[in-house]
Amino acid sequence: MTGPKVCVSLDGTTVKAMADEAARANLAGAEFVEVRFDRLYLKKPEPVEVEDEEGEIKRIMAPEDEWPVRDLGEVDVDEAIQSLKESIPLPVIFTVRPTSEGGFFPGSEDERTTILEKAIASGVNSIDLEISIADKARKALIEQAASNKVSVISSIHNTTTTPSAEELVNMVNEHATEGQIFKFCGTVNDHQDALQIIEASYELRNSKHAFAMMGLGNGGDWTRLHAPVLGQAMVYATLRSEHKLSNKGLVNVKDLKNAWTLMEY
Repeated sequence: MTGPKVCVSLDGTTVKAMADEAARANLAGAEFVEVRFDRLYLKKPEPVEVEDEEGEIKRIMAPEDEWPVRDLGEVDVDEAIQSLKESIPLPVIFTVRPTSEGGFFPGSEDERTTILEKAIASGVNSIDLEISIADKARKALIEQAASNKVSVISSIHNTTTTPSAEELVNMVNEHATEGQIFKFCGTVNDHQDALQIIEASYELRNSKHAFAMMGLGNGGDWTRLHAPVLGQAMVYATLRSEHKLSNKGLVNVKDLKNAWTLMEY
């Protein structure tokens, strides 16, 4: 069985941090890395020391949506794209996620589109284009991508709920396009939500469409762990390895590879 491709999403907030992560992802066996360019606008704070009930001091990091955000002018887009291109050894999926879909880009949609255009012109392997992008702008980006031989990930990030299995199947059938990967990532509020993504993936496993569906939350990692038998084209993994990572729906890339070996996928 030909397994899905593994993409490690980079968590760095500087070009250097992303380049270092990409090197580690390469050693861990990833086939792609996702450059979350919107994360370059985050300022990673220092952890805060907190004393627990037993008197032990723990270093706690604030949630990412509470981190300070850089002004647009603090990031030299052209230089950052060029540096990332020169320093990352793996094919790149380039993403500039808007705040409306759980990302951190602080600028306008026109400013975001300009960055996407520059990334395509630079010759990245793939570009993530949300379905929510205005039709005219999205069509122009897809045409530019085709001209530059850049593949497209068509994505939907539902940050509050998970649709039913039937709705997910209809979503793929409506938005998936030949030559593209359709990506859905939704918030998993309980195991029933996670089962909806599993059921939809299972129904689509023999589909002509290339898709990647996952959840964030407890059970959201199920489709990642069982992707080879669910027909998924790509699995997004992480280099993170903190305790109870699975409660966030995430899976470490090495753990993912080991799980597939253990389950003989």
